[in-house]
Amino acid sequence: MASAPTQETFSKFQEYLTKDQDIREEIRASVREIEQTAREILTVLQGVHQPTGCKDTVSICKRSREMFTNIRRQYSELAAKLPAEQYYRFHDHWRFANQRCVFLAAFLVYLESDKLITREEAAELLGVKERREDGFHIDLDDFLMGLLQLANELSRLAVNSVTAGDYSRPTKIANFVAELDAGFRLLNLKNDALRKRFDGLKYDVKKIEEVVYDVTIRGLNPPPAQKPEAPTEEQ
Repeated sequence: MASAPTQETFSKFQEYLTKDQDIREEIRASVREIEQTAREILTVLQGVHQPTGCKDTVSICKRSREMFTNIRRQYSELAAKLPAEQYYRFHDHWRFANQRCVFLAAFLVYLESDKLITREEAAELLGVKERREDGFHIDLDDFLMGLLQLANELSRLAVNSVTAGDYSRPTKIANFVAELDAGFRLLNLKNDALRKRFDGLKYDVKKIEEVVYDVTIRGLNPPPAQKPEAPTEEQ
């Protein structure tokens, strides 16, 4: 039979473990809410893949941006449950949710402006901090993973745009993803998961290039006509 000091010591261990488990359950509950809202936003955004999607892009983006209000509230509730200075201790619970939300934010911004979202814009849209020292934030690896998910989604959009009769969009997507690929090649990636996902980017690039090539040789998206040169004074 354990002595009184031993029992007291292990009682404290059990108290710590119970409290830790309670925190994890609360965090999981918040993450599930974020994941559910993310699925709802994705359902709306994927409306751009429909035959009428190119015409409804503005309304789709407007509705999606409004739904990010719930994401910001849910991230605020999650951050409130996190013990101070213990972000990375519980990071695995929300890592994939963060990557998915960054992807959704990046997809939304691209559809609105044909531009790459910045980390600052992503943090603002999700209602989290940009810098680690300021509190709950989006880890850089998670942000980059979200951008790689965007490239995969755009390769699908390039194909579906042609089906919908929008023959100019694949070229825009090709230029955007090529720049994204060039940017990633500047990084010395150490994270194995991130490196592996980046290796898949070349297939997204190739798929998009094939769509652009097919559209071009069919004459569906001819290059813009060059403007005639202005006559010189001698002429």
